[in-house]
Amino acid sequence: MSVDLFDPTTDDLSHLAALHAASFESPWDHVALADLLAAPGSFAFHHRDGFVLARAAGGEAEILTLAVAPEARGRGLGRALMIAATSRSQELGARDLFLEVGAANPAALALYARLGFAKVGLRKGYYDDPRAPRARGEARDALVLRLPLPAKFA
Repeated sequence: MSVDLFDPTTDDLSHLAALHAASFESPWDHVALADLLAAPGSFAFHHRDGFVLARAAGGEAEILTLAVAPEARGRGLGRALMIAATSRSQELGARDLFLEVGAANPAALALYARLGFAKVGLRKGYYDDPRAPRARGEARDALVLRLPLPAKFA
């Protein structure tokens, strides 16, 4: 999928927060997103149907969140956003790209596996938020994934 991706501005934060709310049980609001984007080394790319937020420091980069509108999933936007974030991470000197993903999120796990990420850890109870509704009793653990850079995408 070839899409035009943009660096978000403060005018985009409410839209990004709405995308995040459509994707996660405990979403980040526009204030939290603004704070994350203002942090040193942070960067993001967005499209009307999704965005990725990451940061790079000390030779490593981390995907903080990837959100794609439910109706836009399965069309390659998540992959395009991740490739853009990977490229920016490399430009910023990262040698590894990390992320956490819900252990019970098969679609995300499949995307990350296709991109070359490998499991390097498990965070038990990482998404354990007593205020968030439990989705059919699914695991709330997070897998820590790593992609060595530079990455090669087919």
